[in-house]
Amino acid sequence: ESLMATAYMSSPYRHPVIGWMNDLQNMKPADARDWYRSWYAPNNATVVISGDVDPKQILKAVEKYYGVIARKELPERKPQIEPPQKGIKQAQVRAVADSAQLAMAWKVPRLEPGKLDDPEPYALELLTAVLDGYDNARLNRLLVKQEKVVNDVGVAYDMISRGPELFLISVSMVKGKTVAQAQASIRKALDELKQKGILESELKRIKVRILSDQIYKRDSIFGQAMEIGSTEMAGFSWKDIDYMLEKMQIITPEQVQAVAKKYLIDEGLTIAVLDPQARKAVGKEGQ
Repeated sequence: ESLMATAYMSSPYRHPVIGWMNDLQNMKPADARDWYRSWYAPNNATVVISGDVDPKQILKAVEKYYGVIARKELPERKPQIEPPQKGIKQAQVRAVADSAQLAMAWKVPRLEPGKLDDPEPYALELLTAVLDGYDNARLNRLLVKQEKVVNDVGVAYDMISRGPELFLISVSMVKGKTVAQAQASIRKALDELKQKGILESELKRIKVRILSDQIYKRDSIFGQAMEIGSTEMAGFSWKDIDYMLEKMQIITPEQVQAVAKKYLIDEGLTIAVLDPQARKAVGKEGQ
């Protein structure tokens, strides 16, 4: 939450989904009802039905139960354009925890509706896998296995999003190791990638893994529904999903290297640190 609130200035993403504690403490039932009346309309919703169904029969059921709900005028959406970041932002949270944690997040582009041929979001998606897509991926190999400065590594980016997007690397420290050591190791791995690039064989292995993951994912009827729904709500068509996979397969090592050089820079970086605090001992008089 502190990371998002620090990284963004204008975007609604700077607020937690359910609001800050102060929001919850001061919320009235009428606030929830007004929100529902304002936004929950058929012209602002997507119905997804997946499974072994008869399309004609299920369409009749949808029209019967949803067709009776009248569309309504939605509130005007005001532009909330994020201003350009001009340097490193930092946040520190002191809390009771077993180990320190570090998160590094960079402002990066997302895939825009109508711009399916833009190679950068696909290259960023592949970059996440290069860094953390399998057991011996770059960050895991360097930070966990070789230098042993962190317990685990996570890399996240979602090219399909309704709002601005971050490229996030997060780690939790091994006891006795510092956040500064972890950050230095992450920068070392990124600098090596930016300077030397990646092998065609390395990228090919990742592409095969992404393709197989997509195939296995479709074993889940629920997973299909979620992917279709989230894709539609982001402004794309569910028919674009296979095209996106095809575009991913033709991205080159040079394009992955290029987005790392262009976007994983200090001008768009936000760093958040969890500073672990010891639990207070409870004395006899407090028991």
